[in-house]
Amino acid sequence: MYIVKTPNLIQPLVSHLMWCVHTFDKEIFLTFDDGPTPEITEQVLDILKQYNAKATFFCLGKNVAAHPQIFNRLVSEGHTVGNHTYDHPNGRKTNHYTYLKSVIKAEEVFQTNYFRPPYGQITRGQIAALKNKYQIVMWDIITGDFDPTITEDKVVKNVLDYARRGSIVVFHDSVKAAPRMIPALKIVMQELHSKGYAFSALPSKPKN
Repeated sequence: MYIVKTPNLIQPLVSHLMWCVHTFDKEIFLTFDDGPTPEITEQVLDILKQYNAKATFFCLGKNVAAHPQIFNRLVSEGHTVGNHTYDHPNGRKTNHYTYLKSVIKAEEVFQTNYFRPPYGQITRGQIAALKNKYQIVMWDIITGDFDPTITEDKVVKNVLDYARRGSIVVFHDSVKAAPRMIPALKIVMQELHSKGYAFSALPSKPKN
C-alpha cells in the first residue's frame, strides 16, 4: 500500500524531514532509489543527459561496493547521492541497532549528507539518531514504478497529475522497477520539459 501524492497535512507533522524543495524556479527534483544497477542506472544517466538534467540517487551501499564504476559515473556527471542504507532494511521491522548499523556500513562505502529510509519507513528513534548527521529526504510524489500491478502509463499519470514546482519525485533504478520506470521516465521528462520545467539535483550539501 502506498500513497502517490504525500498529503499536505502530513508534511507539517514531521517538518524536520524534507518532503519537497521550496524554490522560486520552475524545477522538479527527480530521485532514484536502490541503485546503482548495471545497465539500468546507465540508461537513466543517458536519458538525463538528453535534457541536461541532474538528479539525486539514493544508493544502497552494497550496490555501490559492487558497481563502483557506475557510481563514479553518476557523481562525475554532476548528480547528487544519498545514503539508502547498505542492504535496504525496513525501519519499522528492524531493531534500532541493526538499522543504524546498515546506515553506517553504507557510509563506509560512500559519504553523503542525505539519507532516505527504505520503503519510507522510519521510527522516531531512528530519526533522532540520524537527523543531526543527515538531511532525511522523503518525497512529494512516489511514482509506483516498483508496483508490477500497474502499467507504465499509470506511472506517467502518477507523476504528471501531481508534479509541481519543487516536487521531489521517486523513481527506482532497480531490476524490479525498470520495465515500467525506463519508458515512463522518458515520457515524464519529455512532457515536463515541454511545460518549461528543469530537472535539478538536491544541492551537494543541505541548506542549514
